[in-house]
Amino acid sequence: MFQALKKLLWFFKQQWKRYTLAIFLLLITNFAEVTPPWLVGQVIDKISDESLTKIVLIQIVIFFLFVIVITYIINYIWRYLMFSGSQILETLMRRKLMQKFLSMSPTFFERNRTGDLMAKSTNDLNQIRNTAGIGILTLVDSTTFMATIILTMIITVSWKLTLAALIPLPLLAILEIELGKRIHKRYMVSQKSFGDMNDSVLESIEGVRVTRAYVQEDKLNKDFKTMTTNVVEKFMNVEKMDAYFQPITIIVTAASQAIGIGFGAYLVNTGEMTIGGLISFTVYLNMLVWPMFSVGILINIMQRGNASLDRVYETLNEKETVEDVNSPDVPSHDILMKSVKFSYPSSETINLNNVNINLSKGETLGIVGATGSGKTTLIKQILKEYPTGEGEIMLGDTNINETSKESLRSLIGYVSQENILFSRTIKENIKFGKNNATDEEINDAIRLANFEDDIKRLPLGLETLVGEKGIAISGGQKQRISIARALIMDPKILILDDALSAVDAKTEKQIIQNIQEYRKGKTTIITTHRLSGVKHADVIVVMDHGEIIESGTHDVLLNHNGWYKSQFELQRLKGVYDN
Repeated sequence: MFQALKKLLWFFKQQWKRYTLAIFLLLITNFAEVTPPWLVGQVIDKISDESLTKIVLIQIVIFFLFVIVITYIINYIWRYLMFSGSQILETLMRRKLMQKFLSMSPTFFERNRTGDLMAKSTNDLNQIRNTAGIGILTLVDSTTFMATIILTMIITVSWKLTLAALIPLPLLAILEIELGKRIHKRYMVSQKSFGDMNDSVLESIEGVRVTRAYVQEDKLNKDFKTMTTNVVEKFMNVEKMDAYFQPITIIVTAASQAIGIGFGAYLVNTGEMTIGGLISFTVYLNMLVWPMFSVGILINIMQRGNASLDRVYETLNEKETVEDVNSPDVPSHDILMKSVKFSYPSSETINLNNVNINLSKGETLGIVGATGSGKTTLIKQILKEYPTGEGEIMLGDTNINETSKESLRSLIGYVSQENILFSRTIKENIKFGKNNATDEEINDAIRLANFEDDIKRLPLGLETLVGEKGIAISGGQKQRISIARALIMDPKILILDDALSAVDAKTEKQIIQNIQEYRKGKTTIITTHRLSGVKHADVIVVMDHGEIIESGTHDVLLNHNGWYKSQFELQRLKGVYDN
């Protein structure tokens, strides 16, 4: 039951002062709260033996009020300390998760669905916060308050009556521990189903245009209804098991009270107890209902917290497939790939085979080939997104495996095929490449990306919101914003991964010319299906099934009578190639 606390031991050590003070104050309130019933018993006994005077009554009332005020103040302080601590834990765990998400390679996101990661970042973290807040409160309060009450009953009333009244408690403990184990299992299942639902919602929202185009709204609604019903059933299974705690606790406490009152009446008749003592004992028994009931709450919270911690730690403990190293900045930007062979972790085939490329600083490399030929895979090897396979990838005299991700990627301006934009303004998306960019730098990047005319036509210009993932603008505009975002970095190495596919040939030609003029002396890598985009390249490689089947300049490849020439002729006939 307390595995969750062991897993959070690092946090409690870090915040030991906060929790020590909170628990100490809680213990004080526990002793203060058992005082009023004792005072009631004393008053009744004094009334019975006619020894209660006005002065004594006033003294008791003043002391009673003092205890209530002090208890209220101390309760406020320890609750503030404990619950603010749980908020700190949730913040730390959320930061750790975010840091993990940002540092992991693509293989991590291939194994983990977005919906499940969202569930861990919301529901599971909330449950962990409850464990460090309400869980610790319930644990300390239920155990210490119960111990305080029982000790008070033994000392101030009767040890015989106390032991008799506590006979049913072991049964309660056994039943609640068994319920806790079942809650843990069902809660794990319910959280997984919640993650599945999150993932389904994300896919539906992202693919809403496709859904409408194929008139699948009704089908998706039915599927979602089935899924949400399933999620509700899973959570209801947890709540059904949780619902057993209260009636079991009520039955056991009722049995305890019946024993206490019955045996207490017998002790009063035999003269071993006073009536005031029995009344005080009855009040104490009623006060025991909360700690006994809270044991069930405690088990429930701890089991849910343990399940959530397992899920979150499962993510936090995942190992990065691409090991990072501490290394100085790369001194040279020459790129050498020698006999590179690579397969994706989940692939059963060879994705790159015997790739050899020698690209000097300041040169442009064009990578062409049919769809699925390995162009993007080659780029991902340069970006160090996956573990390198056989062979060598060198940046100057430094092996890429000896280069840190940060120093490598700080050299690179990368425009991917997806052209991911954030739900912000165009200006903010461009400045993502360089936070402290000036207006002049932004305008230069827009000009180089041939986006000036589009900016003038947009209603709010640079302040136009692009919508989630750029849904409010065209594909060509997304690509050019992404190019501007990369160019504003003024990177040593610029990689355009099929980043001009959504623009017309005239716009593509202008962007390529701008890049040629602006990036003299800097390295550029372009993958494309439209050969006009790499005509100017110093080196062009043709990929096929992960291998380089042709290599050379544009003119050299036209004399090879291979794939490049045939594709060039085909595109020229279709009017795709712009001479």
